[in-house]
Amino acid sequence: QVQLVESGGGLVQAGGSLRLSCAASGSILRINAMGWYRQAPGKQRELVAAITSGAGTNYGDFVKGRLTISRDNAKNTVSLQMISLKPEDTAVYYCNARITSVQKMGVRDGDYWGQGTQVTVSS
Repeated sequence: QVQLVESGGGLVQAGGSLRLSCAASGSILRINAMGWYRQAPGKQRELVAAITSGAGTNYGDFVKGRLTISRDNAKNTVSLQMISLKPEDTAVYYCNARITSVQKMGVRDGDYWGQGTQVTVSS
C-alpha cells in the first residue's frame, strides 16, 4: 500500500514563510512526477508546482517566484518552500505523486494523493 504523508502546514502572517514536506512510503519501485496542488473553499483544486524525476519543474501562474519545489529521490520526498505568503494562498495543500509500485495483482502505475495540510495566511 502506497501512502503520501504531508507535514508543515499551519498559520502564518502575510509576508511570512512555510515549508511543506511530503513523504511517500510503501512498495515503491519508481516515483515519476511529484507535485503540490491546493484547494481553497469554494474553488477548484489547482496546480501549485510539479517536479519530474529528472528535476524538471512546472509552476502555477500565480506562483511568480514565491514558491520553490524540490525533491529527494533517495528519500522519496518532495518539499515546497513558500515565501512572501499572501492571504489568498490560504488553502488545503495536497501532495500528489505518480508512482509505480508492487501490489497484490502485480506492478501498478497509480496516481496517489496525501490527506492534505491546511495553510492559513492571516492579513
